Amino acid sequence: MDKNNKNAFRPEFEDNDVGRMKAKLWDASDKEIDRILEDYGVPSPGEMEKPGSYIQMTHPREQEEKLSKNDVVLIPLGSTELHGPHGVSAQDTLQVTRLCEAVRRYTTKHDREVNLAFPPWLYGNHPKHHVGMVGTIPISQKVLEMQLVDVMFGLWTQGYRKFIFVNNHAQHWVIVSAMDLFSLRYPELPFFAHAFDWCCTVAEFFRTRDRDGPFEDDFIHGDETETSLALLLAPETIDMSRAIDTKARAYLPDGHYNRSANQRTRPNFWYSVRNNVPLEVVAQPEGVVGRATLASAEKAKRPVAAALQYLTLLVGDILKTFPPGTLPPTEEVTLFGKQEIEGYMKKLGERGYQNPYRLWQPFT
Repeated sequence: MDKNNKNAFRPEFEDNDVGRMKAKLWDASDKEIDRILEDYGVPSPGEMEKPGSYIQMTHPREQEEKLSKNDVVLIPLGSTELHGPHGVSAQDTLQVTRLCEAVRRYTTKHDREVNLAFPPWLYGNHPKHHVGMVGTIPISQKVLEMQLVDVMFGLWTQGYRKFIFVNNHAQHWVIVSAMDLFSLRYPELPFFAHAFDWCCTVAEFFRTRDRDGPFEDDFIHGDETETSLALLLAPETIDMSRAIDTKARAYLPDGHYNRSANQRTRPNFWYSVRNNVPLEVVAQPEGVVGRATLASAEKAKRPVAAALQYLTLLVGDILKTFPPGTLPPTEEVTLFGKQEIEGYMKKLGERGYQNPYRLWQPFT
């Protein structure tokens, strides 16, 4: 940040826990940001195969012990997408899993370890302008939506009924739609779900230098910002000697639409329009929309620290509101009475237990 003009573009933070947390991070020194990242163990190697890290890598008895203290589950969502000659197509998935793993490490140290589920899809849904890029593998919206619904149901049967989808890709609308579809498909089941588009959640910290931020350009794709994130969270995947610069193109004058993190206060989200930009395979066939050569891990530290602290705060507030084993009142969030679904809420082996798979409706 420009320390000579620190408050010129300071956001108006709300007077609540979220606002105060963001304000503290905005004002924090670089050394304080480094201490936060160190507390979360960032950067660290990936933990997908680490015993006890993800639900799928944890023995059942240990799962039960974790559930008794924290029954929130983080579900990371990424994609397979070309990120230029200097990056890898797994970048979105690696960034989001490393972010979630950092929160797990932190909450473990504080004796309230959050649960992680394997990414339900290593591929993602894509907006129209991504179509045609070799190296990008788009998944149909309905396919991803159905996958998420089935994952929610399977986790629900295990006792994980407080879901946070942590998204690191251009598919947020699909996640929200899947949560609604789960409600409609299984109207008897109470749950809590949150779609967390982490870059947008901490958009203040993706500001450009002209507005008291560290970046030269607004966040788009494979560029200065996204490459900086990878250099911090998954540095082993980036070869800066191959980084290139390209120029973003749009047909309408600038000012109508936000960019990837929605970090400006423009009238429309970037995904509110189609065909305002040429296909990337035509305009930026390299897979970079912006200046990747400007990237550095240092630039990504404050937004990543903000995302980690906010996600930790969110998990904590969910547990304060709904302690482990409790959910929003059945009669208030479903059209069913508590007694009607009591058997499905019990644990396997408890008297009166009903297997939730009696309700399962597989997609065909």
